[in-house]
Amino acid sequence: MDRLRRALAQVSGQALGPYQSAVVRIGFAGTWLFFLLREFPERRELYGPDGPWSWQLAERLVTGNHAFTVLLWSPSGWWFELVYGLAVAASALLALGWRTRATSVLFMVGVLSLQNRSVFMGDGGDNVIHLMAMYLVLTRCAQVWSLDARRARLRGSASAGAAGPVLWGVLGAVLAYGALGGRLSGGWAAVFAALWTGAALWWLAERYEPGGERRAALDVLANLLHNTGMLVIMAEVCLIYATAGWYKIQGSRWQDGTALYYPLRLDYFTPWPELSGALAGSGVVVMLLTYGTVAVQVAFPFTVLNRRVKNVLLGVMMLEHAGIAVLLGLPFFSLAMIAADAVFLPTGLLVWVGARAAALRVPLRAAAPRPALSPLPGRARTALGAPPPDPRASNAGEAG
Repeated sequence: MDRLRRALAQVSGQALGPYQSAVVRIGFAGTWLFFLLREFPERRELYGPDGPWSWQLAERLVTGNHAFTVLLWSPSGWWFELVYGLAVAASALLALGWRTRATSVLFMVGVLSLQNRSVFMGDGGDNVIHLMAMYLVLTRCAQVWSLDARRARLRGSASAGAAGPVLWGVLGAVLAYGALGGRLSGGWAAVFAALWTGAALWWLAERYEPGGERRAALDVLANLLHNTGMLVIMAEVCLIYATAGWYKIQGSRWQDGTALYYPLRLDYFTPWPELSGALAGSGVVVMLLTYGTVAVQVAFPFTVLNRRVKNVLLGVMMLEHAGIAVLLGLPFFSLAMIAADAVFLPTGLLVWVGARAAALRVPLRAAAPRPALSPLPGRARTALGAPPPDPRASNAGEAG
């Protein structure tokens, strides 16, 4: 009973995995941002009014499957350009960790709107981004390595400033427009209304009762949602690898060890023909890579409770995805999967990487010219990654 009580206190008393959630946030936001920028010249053909999947076909499909996309609110070209531009901006701001409670919602809206507008444009990596964009809304993913965390250290609260209320005011107006105009289904209207109400209650508690019981209750609720979101992300990653591995086992080409030979011989998946040809020409290498892929994917979900074995397989899987990016020319799929795998990275490694990155900034700051008087004497210490003096003030995932 005492053990259960301690576990409940830990789950409700803090947002677990702050470094892992930060890496997942940066990974998925950065992957989607790079994808949108790469496809920017062809954006209208992929997701916009010039594509083969017309606005009428998309509207008919969405009416049947009740998917969410704001791109079908209007068939005009300017509306598409606005939504695409906001999707790019939201991805960049979420990667930087600016007002993450609001930008995570905008990131989700951008991902769902574009992918549900043209459902035949995506692949496995897009499906992963699709799911993780929804899960990230639940998390406090900007406690470290974010502009929100920096604001919390310098001002005592990540919600400081007028940008948050203005941003949520605009989002509230858009929500009201969509709900009253019948552009949002009842379920999605309820979801966005709950997110908006939660943000309003948090801002009121931060402003008028920062140390009171209502603020503490909201903090417990946020911790529970964060930890639930992180658990769902971990379960989703295990499910992806388990289903992929077990489906591969049923394939005859995977059973005889020749499955990887065929994609290495397809021109569409060979950005480096000489390298792919050399690997495909070795039967031993193809067999080892084929059987190794299946073994790692099937075994990983069963090793998450064994830290050492899990870390070894995690490194192997990340190397595997890096190889897929290079050999098969699927960089965004690989980046999405590596970002998903990052939820299992050990905290010690992430803290070490953060410390090394902070140490690299010290020579640059020392070489930069400094003013005679500094209006913020504590800034130098906090900029180097020193822990915040008040743990409650480090709830940077609550900004906005």
